[in-house]
Amino acid sequence: MNMQTANVMAPPPPRTLDEMKLSTVMMRDIVLKTMFRKNVDMVSDLSKAVCLPIPVTQELVDMAREQRLLEATGTLNANNGNEMGYQLTEQGKARALDALAQSEYFGAMPVPLDVYREQVKRQSVRNMQITRSQLTGAMGHLVLPDMLLDQLGPAVSAGRSILMYGPPGNGKSSISNGIRDALGDNVFVPRAIEYAGQVITVYDPIVHAAVPIEEDDPNSLRRATKFDMRYVKCERPTVITGGELSLNMLDLVYNPTARTYQAPLQLKSTGGIFIVDDLGRQAEPPQSLVNRWIVPLEESKDILALQSGEKFEVPFDTLVIFSTNFHPNEIFDKAALRRIFFKIKIDGPNQENFLKIFAMVAKKRKMPLDEATLVHLLKVKYPEIDNIYANYQPIFLIDQMISICDFEGIPYQMSPELIDRAWANMFVKDEHIVK
Repeated sequence: MNMQTANVMAPPPPRTLDEMKLSTVMMRDIVLKTMFRKNVDMVSDLSKAVCLPIPVTQELVDMAREQRLLEATGTLNANNGNEMGYQLTEQGKARALDALAQSEYFGAMPVPLDVYREQVKRQSVRNMQITRSQLTGAMGHLVLPDMLLDQLGPAVSAGRSILMYGPPGNGKSSISNGIRDALGDNVFVPRAIEYAGQVITVYDPIVHAAVPIEEDDPNSLRRATKFDMRYVKCERPTVITGGELSLNMLDLVYNPTARTYQAPLQLKSTGGIFIVDDLGRQAEPPQSLVNRWIVPLEESKDILALQSGEKFEVPFDTLVIFSTNFHPNEIFDKAALRRIFFKIKIDGPNQENFLKIFAMVAKKRKMPLDEATLVHLLKVKYPEIDNIYANYQPIFLIDQMISICDFEGIPYQMSPELIDRAWANMFVKDEHIVK
């Protein structure tokens, strides 16, 4: 099935309190804390704040009223369809403060971990079927050999780990981003999940790109919620880390003030891609980083730990792309390499593809091509570096020539002399500097 056109099955909204699968005390306390912190007094506003349908929110309000934690204000709000207002009783305020002392979390009701697992299966990155045309469409701006797409396509469709390696400056990062763009469809990200009474926030606007949702017509008789609003509909997430990645970034983050947890990066990337760029540049040895991924990559589950030391399993449903300028044998042992499903070498272009890239960049930058300059570049300059071409070089050389033309106040042009000046900035001469 082509996931570009198919819709991921949305999480259905809960219809009753029993369907929530959360402790009633926890739900009641989140309602009290939300009313206390956000100063909401109407069930319709409260239902938006806790992201639950109005009937389920009303059930929670009725329960809190029976326990004398809430009371009706006795006034009907004319602006809200004559809706009854509610307020915290003195006992309710005391309970809200007590609950806030245990955990500052309020707002969207969390999704129990077991319920979230089901949604992860519905929108698994392993269900994706990327076609050749989708992949080439997402990478149309790159000049890539056909053989590379032959390898990348099955790797992405399998939703398994990929190791891209090869010399720097040949577009490993651009290819990673192209893979992300090829995924194309949307997933549902929980605002927060719950495990053993602990709240773990997952949705992160820095990582997740929310998709605009059509508002229901407020005047329609039946306002059907399309999906469980405890989730945010997002583009498939992409987490990109580089030299700053450390092992503790893959652990739950505990906030001692709020007494809540934040999901680690790999959990935030569920249903999408986790890119480890520049592997080998981190403070941690690459072998240690890959060892940390072994269980998730093999078993599709990750193991996280609470402050108490209690360990628990979360789903691991992420396409992991490792990218490195080192040869794999230099940074991994055979056991680690065996666990990375696809290994793809990203090499520099041949002369023909180099010229294609050069012409494409020149056209984009409105720089006229000059045959004598190209002959000088290929026959004089490249033999100096053993004719080793890289994808970044055309952009570098053309942008350098543009800067020189702008400075000299001359129309954009290329010449052997300008190429020589640009070339001098691309490489630093080896020399001893006396300190």
